[in-house]
Amino acid sequence: MEQYNVTGMSCAACSSRVEKAVSKVPGVSTCSVSLLTNSMGVEGSASPDSIIAAVEAAGYGASLKGASDTRNASANHAAEEDALKDKETPVLKKRLIASIGFLAVLMYFSMGYMMWGWPLPSWFEGNHVAMGLLQMILAAIVMVINQKFFISGFKSLWHRAPNMDTLVALGSMASFVWSVIALFLMTDAQLHGDMEGVMRYMDEFYFESAAMILTLITVGKMLEARSKGKTTDALKSLMKLAPKQATLIIDGKENVVPIEQVKKGDIFAVRPGESIPVDGIVTEGNSAVNEAALTGESIPVDKAPGDLVSAATINQSGYLRCEASRVGEDTTLSQIIKMVSDAAATKAPIAKVADKVSGVFVPVVISISLVTLIVWLLLGKEFAYALARGISVLVISCPCALGLATPVAIMVGNGLGAKNGILFKTAVSLEETGKVQIVALDKTGTITNGTPKVTDIVPAEGISESELLSLACARGKE
Repeated sequence: MEQYNVTGMSCAACSSRVEKAVSKVPGVSTCSVSLLTNSMGVEGSASPDSIIAAVEAAGYGASLKGASDTRNASANHAAEEDALKDKETPVLKKRLIASIGFLAVLMYFSMGYMMWGWPLPSWFEGNHVAMGLLQMILAAIVMVINQKFFISGFKSLWHRAPNMDTLVALGSMASFVWSVIALFLMTDAQLHGDMEGVMRYMDEFYFESAAMILTLITVGKMLEARSKGKTTDALKSLMKLAPKQATLIIDGKENVVPIEQVKKGDIFAVRPGESIPVDGIVTEGNSAVNEAALTGESIPVDKAPGDLVSAATINQSGYLRCEASRVGEDTTLSQIIKMVSDAAATKAPIAKVADKVSGVFVPVVISISLVTLIVWLLLGKEFAYALARGISVLVISCPCALGLATPVAIMVGNGLGAKNGILFKTAVSLEETGKVQIVALDKTGTITNGTPKVTDIVPAEGISESELLSLACARGKE
């Protein structure tokens, strides 16, 4: 399975659109897009260029994950670790703080004055046009701060694949545009001395709604980003296990080199307490190696010449010299990381159902909103009243919980499993595991915490528990 990074996605409708576009490429057998990790897994004979072109034609961006040099695992892991960093939350936090600041001022001048009679500067008294202009400017600032909603929403609409951002953008824009129209009508009424008309049009300002929609959805987006950031912690902790350096034996001397320089057949040394850099075969020395990080086995395993050792396990007692047998992406640790990453990119059956629903969700919501507007107009209500109801349908429907909850649950399951030494090859396996009632293990099956623990103290005859503990501690210090 080839892995790709996908940019520009903001909701389940986006991931569904990308998946459909890539699935139509000749040679693609399966394609699964993960909104949570902004990644895509593709199987088949199609070239990366044709796949990237299909994603770009759908209105998004894509790039192939990793480097072409399969030996450079350290660089690939560093790149993947960087891709998993939570970069969205800090940006959204700044947007939210700025939005709340301008929205608070806007709410004071609109709701505070109109509903509760809060005091205003003297030059605003009776100057309703100035009030409208100020509200328009403040709402416009909040819209500029959150311009990403409009860029993503209208871009997806242009590609005839509306997403959740489209609902937000349409709702906010409709409120703003109608309010601007009402402001111009107010200026005409004031010009003709129609103060009753001025007050009527002022009641039809929805500038605070236009700004409030964006601010509230930004709160939701920030919470989603935080959820995404936390669910990738287990995968990042696996990547951190990968050693960064190795001690190679060159012409009889020890040389510390970056891990990516280690080649198959090289002889490397591992002192007590150091991590084994790559998979290899012991050529000299005897030691006990802690393999709990990979196998979950709590007791260190004795190693002698001819025994196999794995990357990221820890040499505990003796000095070892080993011959590298598997390096880069071929090591056991790299294969585990790849398996967990691939599992995050696969789709569970329940996730596919959610994607199908979200694919038609946005167009249906827009249609319902238009029907709501038309029905209220046919019932004889004013346009402003009907518009407010139509906008309500758009705004209430925009949270993307449908498309986010399922992938978050899958990623959390994969992450917690990896953290506890349980690996799921696909998301389908994870979903099936949730239905398991009985687990049968053979006699060699090992289920441990990876760390030995004293359960009982049984002293020999004539020795007390305190004496036994003192002797054990003294022996340990030696």
